[in-house]
Amino acid sequence: MPEPEMPLVDAQVSTRRRGRIAGLLSTWDRQVLRSVAEREWPGAEPVLPRLSRAADHGLLWFGTAAGIAVLGRDVRSRRAAVRGVASLAVASALINTVGKRSVRRNRPLLDAVPVIRQLKRRPFTTSFPSGHAASATAFATGVALESRSWGAALAPVAASVAFSRVYTGVHYPSDVLVGAVLGAGAAFAVRGLVPTRSQLPAPGRPKAEAPALRGGEGLVVVVNRESGSGSADHAREVRTELPLAEVVECAPEELAAHLAKAAGRARALGIVGGDGTVGQAAAVAAAHGVPLAVFPGGTFNHFAYDLGIESVRDTCRAVEAGDAVGVDLGRFTPGPDGSAAPGYFLNTFSLGVYPELVRIRERWSPRIGSWPAGVLAAARVLRVEHPVEVEVQGRRRPVWLLFAGNGVYRGVGPTPGHRDNLADGLLDVRVVHGGRAPGWRLLGAALAGRLKRSPVHASRQLRQVRIGGLAPGTLLAYDGEVAPAPRELVIGKLVDALTVYRPQELL
Repeated sequence: MPEPEMPLVDAQVSTRRRGRIAGLLSTWDRQVLRSVAEREWPGAEPVLPRLSRAADHGLLWFGTAAGIAVLGRDVRSRRAAVRGVASLAVASALINTVGKRSVRRNRPLLDAVPVIRQLKRRPFTTSFPSGHAASATAFATGVALESRSWGAALAPVAASVAFSRVYTGVHYPSDVLVGAVLGAGAAFAVRGLVPTRSQLPAPGRPKAEAPALRGGEGLVVVVNRESGSGSADHAREVRTELPLAEVVECAPEELAAHLAKAAGRARALGIVGGDGTVGQAAAVAAAHGVPLAVFPGGTFNHFAYDLGIESVRDTCRAVEAGDAVGVDLGRFTPGPDGSAAPGYFLNTFSLGVYPELVRIRERWSPRIGSWPAGVLAAARVLRVEHPVEVEVQGRRRPVWLLFAGNGVYRGVGPTPGHRDNLADGLLDVRVVHGGRAPGWRLLGAALAGRLKRSPVHASRQLRQVRIGGLAPGTLLAYDGEVAPAPRELVIGKLVDALTVYRPQELL
């Protein structure tokens, strides 16, 4: 008689083995579910069923994200909220399109679950895996990847939502465990597509020498009272974190005088304010040769965020440890020979539609807020403005926008993104050529990116730019400030001219 084929025998053994494993898992699932149902959980009955219902359709997590964004009051909290919601969305899509349809498992029987624990509306979808557990874990993990403190605060809530699904009898324990694993995987998948701030290359090289000021001793901090909406809170936080520092609050018109006095007597100069205020302090600090401590206190805080500083506490930690980096300082000098009094910028310099947009936005923002004012100002500028006739590097042309960044920005198109290195010695120069329909040209420039032969957009990295032929009344903008432009000017850089405090773990 012929011998039986070995592959067939192996397949039968494998099938029996999988059957035994599935049987053991099913038995374990039912035993744990019954154990949870029969056990008394003090204080859980009025909480867990309500918490489980609150998490339906992700409503609990959307509300939590809004609360984090508002209560956190910093960019890290807002990023954590956005990442949490994005992770939740990916997890929900994965569970509902793949998970629920691949394993059609019936819901547990409720014979052992006390009536007081049972949900009024029993889910009608299949049991495996748990969507609530996936969403809770995805949201909490996504938040934790950006902010450990918020993640730690959310972890007990997420765990309670996941456990509530077993407690109320709508899921087996394995449904919850697999859902949690898939939720965490979704959060890490989102991080793979959009890196967290900690994964980005460290900006601000090279490391620089700066004195370690324990308790802030020797630091004079100047606070612009009218920068942002929380300057008083920021000043109070500086006093709490650095009790030996001297804190001086002043009006915008007094800023220059107080900065000069502070730099003349301090071991380090501190500044609380937005980008324009920080730019003034940077010029003074560079002139006096003292390190600068930047405490983000404005609306946008582009320089601080590119440096990796997101809160007052970040800067306080760096000041006490003496951790600092070297930073280039952008400079524009009026006149054909560059001999007149210069202006300085830490972020960007621009001509064209943007200075007028900034002027209109600043006029409207006290009444309607910065973001709505920016949108309305952009709409008005793009509708009524005309190209600026300008001579760039000896060649005359009409332009809608000329942008020069202090350092190379990662974003493409005419607008900046994020800088990886604040001491690269380069200007990131981008031009949107003149013509009809500025809105379409700006959009075309964004799509064209860094194409060298785009009909609407040009981008180069230079060490110096000469600009001439500007008509009287032309405006220029630098770090959010607007001023009349001279007929001719030279844009350049002071390489590694500034020492700025920055936490060591970001280096």
